[in-house]
Amino acid sequence: MSAVVSARGLSVGYDAGAVVAGIDLDVRDGTTLALVGVNGSGKSTLLKTIIGLLPRVKGDITVFGESPGRHAARIAFLSQFHRSESTLPFRAIDIVRMARFSSLGLLARPGKRDEQLVREAMETMGVAGLAQEPLNALSGGQRQRVFLAQALARDADLLLLDEPNTNLDAAGAAAYRAALKAAVGRGKTAVIATHDIEDASTCDYALLLAQRVVAFGPGCSVLTPKALLETFGVSIRMGDENVVVAERSHRQECEE
Repeated sequence: MSAVVSARGLSVGYDAGAVVAGIDLDVRDGTTLALVGVNGSGKSTLLKTIIGLLPRVKGDITVFGESPGRHAARIAFLSQFHRSESTLPFRAIDIVRMARFSSLGLLARPGKRDEQLVREAMETMGVAGLAQEPLNALSGGQRQRVFLAQALARDADLLLLDEPNTNLDAAGAAAYRAALKAAVGRGKTAVIATHDIEDASTCDYALLLAQRVVAFGPGCSVLTPKALLETFGVSIRMGDENVVVAERSHRQECEE
């Protein structure tokens, strides 16, 4: 397997400086990487650097063997924030159809394959019945399903998903996880920013961030109570039937 994303000595951040430094990783074809941490830990910053929205601060990063931004058509990016959802009168199906624009160009009309991808993505995320509904009339969970359908309809080789579980109920989360598993089964690669430990535990690899690299490696190896304590400030473990249990350390209790 070749590396879809490769980083060496990478620092990511903004004009004020690095948010996270010293990132070394390879994300291989057909694998999943979870970026795990609290808000502000550097997860979204790293995703934006991978897609080319932010320049690297230091070090090296390649995406499909070249500088970020050179293969935008091969990437689907789900952001945490969707400005169009309340400012423009889009229907749900309009949002999902936007996924096909990069492959169509400015003047071409959607073809049968484009419409098939849109339809299948909406069915996968359980929003086919909402196709004609105005986006701003949908609940937060329904909107999130629509935007996930948009990411799927792009049929991209690399999925970059920023907090994909936001606002999803149990059924929506299950639909998302099934869709991700199916996409990876077809050879797609995914990098997922999340603070959901259950989601992270299903990924092939995990990068734990706390404005620094806490740990990187196979999820089963690095999602340990000790590493999660450093990442979140609480000890987290997987209990019976995959229930996430958060426990405060005795040291924290004594210090309060």
